[in-house]
Formats: sequence, C-alpha cells, structure tokens
Amino acid sequence: MQITTSSGSSASPFPPGFQFHPFRFVLGIIGFIGIIITLFSLLFGFVSIPTNSVGVKLRFGAFQSTEGPGLAYAIPYMDEILIVPTQRLLKLEFGFTTPQATNGFQGDNQPEDTETMITGDLNTALVPWVVQYRIIDPKQYLFGAREPEQTLRDLSESVMREVIGDRTVDEVLTIGRQEIETASLDRLAKLSSEYGLGLQIQQVQLATVRPPPAVQAAFNEVNQAQQEKQTAINQAWAIYNDAVPNARGQAKERQKQAEAYAFRRVNQAKGDAEKFTLLLTEYSKAPEITQRRLYFESMQSILPALDRKVIVDESVKGILQTLPLLPASPTPAPQP
Repeated sequence: MQITTSSGSSASPFPPGFQFHPFRFVLGIIGFIGIIITLFSLLFGFVSIPTNSVGVKLRFGAFQSTEGPGLAYAIPYMDEILIVPTQRLLKLEFGFTTPQATNGFQGDNQPEDTETMITGDLNTALVPWVVQYRIIDPKQYLFGAREPEQTLRDLSESVMREVIGDRTVDEVLTIGRQEIETASLDRLAKLSSEYGLGLQIQQVQLATVRPPPAVQAAFNEVNQAQQEKQTAINQAWAIYNDAVPNARGQAKERQKQAEAYAFRRVNQAKGDAEKFTLLLTEYSKAPEITQRRLYFESMQSILPALDRKVIVDESVKGILQTLPLLPASPTPAPQP
C-alpha cells in the first residue's frame, strides 16, 4: 500500500520493513470485538435472585432452566431470567383495596360490584374476602395459563358467589362464616389444580360481612334481639345447671336416708322377732319365773318416767278413800 504525495513521490505511513497483512488485521478486529462483548457480558449478564424467589431462565423466549437464589448468569440478548417469588405469601383482595400494595394484582378495581351478592333466600349481603396463595410451580405459573392471577381472581369470585348462593342471609352474616370459608377453599383449590395455574391456595378468609346500608338498622335490631334471646337462654341454662344438680343431690340424700331407715327398721324387727322367739322358749321352760321377770323389767322401764309414785301394800284396806291422790288446789287470796 502506497500513498502518493503532491510532489509525485510515494511515501508509506508504516515504518520501513513493515508488511501489512489484511487477514491478520481482520482477525485482530474480530478479537477486539470479542473482548468487548465478553466484558459487556460479564458486566451486564449476571442477575441477583432474592432468597424468597427463584429465577426462570428463558432462551429466545423458551424455558431453559430454573435458577435458585443468588447470582445467575444470562447471555445478553439471548437469555432472560424472570424472578418468581415462590416463598412469598401472596393475596388477592375482593371488595376492598389495600393502599400501596406490592402485588399489582392484589387490589380490587370494582369493590362495590364484587362484594354485593345474592343469598339463597334472595336477600342481599356485602361480602368482602381475601384469598391467600403461593406459587409452587414457576414453570406452570409462567406457561400453564395466561394471566394466572387474573384467572384466580375470576375463579374466586365465581366460587364465592356459588357458595353464598347456597346459604341464607342469616348463615352468611352470623353462624356460617367458617363453613363458607372451608367450602370456598376446597372448591377453589380443586379448580386451580384443574386449570394448571401453578398456585397453591392457602386460605380463604371473609372480612366484615354486613348487610346493605338500606337495611342496616333493621338488621341491627334483629341482631340485638337474637343476642337478647341467647342471653336469656344462657341465663336459663345457668339456673337449670344450678337447680337440677341441687335437686338431684337432695333426692339422693333422701333416698340414702330412706334406705338407712329401712335397713334399721328391718334389722330392729328381726332382732325383736328373734328376742321374742328366745323369750318364748324360756317361757315355755319356766312360765312363772319368766312372767315375774317380765313384770319387773316392765316396772323398771315405767317407774322412772313417773313424777309421783305411790306404793300400796295389798294387805292395807280402805286407804284409797283418805289418800289425797290429786294435788291440793291453791288457796284463793282474800278479797280486800
């Protein structure tokens, strides 16, 4: 290669003895570009994956592999790593929206329309609720269904309206909350598995269920009447639990007393009968002695109970005509 000057002489920009090789020059440029690309890849090809997430590597848009928490390398313009929070408990809100939620699908865009439901007895109730879920299969979550969170939201609303429609308004507002949550959880978990969302439903929880504002006052009165009814029932049960055991205890005590009295009377009767039998045997052996003994025993039991005692000899005659058996009447006081 030569360069021609204005004086007509040729001069070379390279030092003397230098020989230019185009092939080597092209190889040098390619090597330099390769070094630049390598440095660029090292600087911008690593992605940090949080501890509560996994990375799904895509190569030209197709699934390549799953990367754990830490640093993961992706070839620029070829690979892409999507962060999927598998260890984070996510939730969807229905009928209300929490401000500044980190999950973009969490809030409800139309809360008034979502929470208004018709019960089985054709009444209206406002039913807000929350669905908590986790991502258990990142690949299925990304490629199994389009917009899995929106699909889950639609399924949740459909399931809740179905469950609420099978129950009365009293069950929805008062005693049926736990049953509604359990039935909705089972049904939603089954549908989520059938649709291949890659999600696991952890909990369905009802918020403050209430009647519409137009009937709020009437509902409060009914609720107050039910509470008063329950209070009266509880008071009646308290009186019952106090009176019935007491009556049963008294009945048991009297029963025991009657049994003891019967046992004593029976034993006493048996003893008297046995005593009479023994006495009859002795009387048959010596009638006069036994008769006298019985007389003395009778007098021994009778005489101590008498206030006055008069002993009369059989040989004395006519003493009863002069003996003052009755006490003398008191002498009346003289009249002034």
